[in-house]
This record gives sequence, structure tokens and C-alpha cells, in this order.
Amino acid sequence: MFGFDSFELNKIAGAVLGTLLLTFGLSELASVIYTPHRPEKPAFSVAVAAEPAAPAAGAAAAGAAPAKPIAELLKTASAEKGQTVAKACAACHDLTSANANKVGPGLWNVVDRPIASHPGFAYSDAMKAKSADKWTYDHLSGFLANPKGYVPGTKMTFAGVPRDDQRADLIAYLRTLSDNPAPLPASQ
Repeated sequence: MFGFDSFELNKIAGAVLGTLLLTFGLSELASVIYTPHRPEKPAFSVAVAAEPAAPAAGAAAAGAAPAKPIAELLKTASAEKGQTVAKACAACHDLTSANANKVGPGLWNVVDRPIASHPGFAYSDAMKAKSADKWTYDHLSGFLANPKGYVPGTKMTFAGVPRDDQRADLIAYLRTLSDNPAPLPASQ
């Protein structure tokens, strides 16, 4: 009919089936030979800090205090380096004199400005509770080190700047965002 006899068809079918059998067999043999060894304990583990418990009223500032006083850190801080650190802030905050609200309030003239006072920004209740205070260097340092630990309930989702030197550089830069920069704090 097609010019093939049944012997030719059997040879073709046998070759196809043989190839499939050989492929399957080699696959099974490879999985036996190259079985991965799973260690009982991972080679490294990623430590994840637990969400800190909400501190009692008045303990919020003490619980997030940085290792060194900000007045000491600002002696060697670099506003130029702080400008680089502030690029992360610029994603949510306006750093220009336009001082517009974005996801967060504008940060122009933030040093010594009353907390939760930027016009037109919808602050969290936790931040509004601190509105009697100003953004002093100490408050900025504590908040920037760990926003959620310093003001539990804040809307700010940024994890913070845990390194003292980078945080001091950032605060030194934020100080420059003013027509009349606040004086540096006195060292003790």
C-alpha cells in the first residue's frame, strides 16, 4: 500500500520504542546515580527579627535609643554622604523647598518642626499623639533608627537606618534642607 512491507514497519516501530525505552532508562539511572544529598541543617539561616512589642507610653523613646548620642555623631557627620542616604527618603518624601506632600510629608525644614504638623498630610493617630514634641535631633535619630519601634502605629513602612554613622549623615543632610538651618546640638 505505501511501499513498505510489515517488516519495515516493525523496524521503525521498534526503533521508536527502543529510543523511548533507552531515554526513560537513562533518566531513571541518572536519578539513582545523582540523587542530591539534602543536609539536615541548612548551610545558612536568615535571622528575622520578631516584630517588637509595643512599648508602654513614655517608653517608646527609650526603647529605640541609638547606641551613641546623636550630638556626638553629628560632630563627624557628612551632609554630602547624607544626601546619598536620603535618596531612599525621596521615594516617599519631597526634599525640595516646594515641600509638597507625597506618600509622606515634605521634609523641607523638618529639623525642629513640630511633629505631625505638615499642612495637608494625614498623619497616623500614633504620630498625632506626639504632636506636642518637635523633630529634635534626638527624636529624628530615634525615629530614623526604627520608625515602627519608635512610634508604634506609624504609617511609615521604611525599616529605618540602623547604622549610626549613616543616620547621622542623613540628619546632617536634613538639617541643610532649610533656608535657616537649626543649630547643631551641644555635646555633653
